[in-house]
Amino acid sequence: MNLIEIKNLTKTYETGDTSFNALDDVSLSIGAGEFVAIMGASGSGKSTFMNMLGCLDKPTSGSYFLDRIDVMKLSSDQLADIRNLKLGFVFQGFNLISRTSALENVEMPMIYKGIAHEERLLRAKEALKIVGLEDRENHFPNQMSGGQQQRVAIARAIVNDAQIILADEPTGNLDTKTSVEVMEFFVKLNAEQKKTIILVTHELDIAQYAKRIVRFKDGKIVSDEVR
Repeated sequence: MNLIEIKNLTKTYETGDTSFNALDDVSLSIGAGEFVAIMGASGSGKSTFMNMLGCLDKPTSGSYFLDRIDVMKLSSDQLADIRNLKLGFVFQGFNLISRTSALENVEMPMIYKGIAHEERLLRAKEALKIVGLEDRENHFPNQMSGGQQQRVAIARAIVNDAQIILADEPTGNLDTKTSVEVMEFFVKLNAEQKKTIILVTHELDIAQYAKRIVRFKDGKIVSDEVR
């Protein structure tokens, strides 16, 4: 079953008297449980595409169905609900709250969801255990390495049992050894928990952890390779 169904997606930006298509008639289907890498040079459209997938921006035209929901018809509040319930985000800069512990950072999406404190604690502890950080739950971000911070971000992304993990250059701020460790967690989440993972990267060695590589150029998909 296709979890994501995108057809003829276009995103046009106006700059003065001119306009350009950051996405140009893009169509793509992604099945439940896939691990897909999105590649392309700067300006290729891959980041714009990720913003569309994450319901962070709306296209100019085309259609986007997420788990059979027509995203184009949703209000801002409904889009926020989709992001909180179905999507987990992992960013290059970790996006952790500096004055809160690892455990509290992981709890954050559940607060927005209105989950009771006791259940939040249990689920946050379990998520940190999955990424191997059960002994770091009371540490603050500045007390952890970059790799540990990114693993906290992964725990935060999965704590609401999101179907889809969207990872935007998740190894961009990490050294090679740490990048491998983080990518192995994504592979594990995909294999053992059947999470659908969509990863944006410009590094081929990182993309090769995925089972499918989609390449963008000038706002269009130029190749779609199942490995």
